[in-house]
Amino acid sequence: MPSTAPSAPVPQGQHEPRPDPQALTSNPDPSQNAPTGVDYTPHPESSLNVSPEREAIVKAITNLYSGSASPEDLRVYAEKAVYDDPWSFCDTRYKIAGQWYGIPKVFASTKTLATEIVKSSADTIAWKQRQEYTPRLVHFSKTVNSLVTCTLDEEGKVKYHKEQWNHKDYSHEGLGKVMKTLNGDYLTGVTRPPKDL
Repeated sequence: MPSTAPSAPVPQGQHEPRPDPQALTSNPDPSQNAPTGVDYTPHPESSLNVSPEREAIVKAITNLYSGSASPEDLRVYAEKAVYDDPWSFCDTRYKIAGQWYGIPKVFASTKTLATEIVKSSADTIAWKQRQEYTPRLVHFSKTVNSLVTCTLDEEGKVKYHKEQWNHKDYSHEGLGKVMKTLNGDYLTGVTRPPKDL
């Protein structure tokens, strides 16, 4: 049975991507950049050409962002994958599923409006993403631009998924990390993804 117990320490340096947001996303037109020098607005026409296997990874993950909560899409992750965003830190595929199964419960709709792949190397793929969220309780839509970076294992599965909403990386320290980990550890008890994930 998948564990929802508190996370053991994860060796961050082994798999965690440390993208350089300015290098990956800065627009040649400085007026299009945020004051921090990043431009997270996707420009699909500038997206890198990648293999069908890499395209399938991006498609599966954007499906999840858009509320698919599909076991097939979730199997893009390795069993011991890490998910790391401003709100959550998860260290197994089952805990990651807890996050994605929560999307349809919280949002009336969520749509991936655009993506732009900005990096594709031997073990990493990164893209800019524009996502529109419409909460169930308050029916107004909010658009969020972010940088998504995934590192891959030898089988092409995602082993670390990081989403950044601004130019800052995560310190994995202090109260913020504690709250993110608690969210990742215990949300499965609320969203109840299938046990066989």
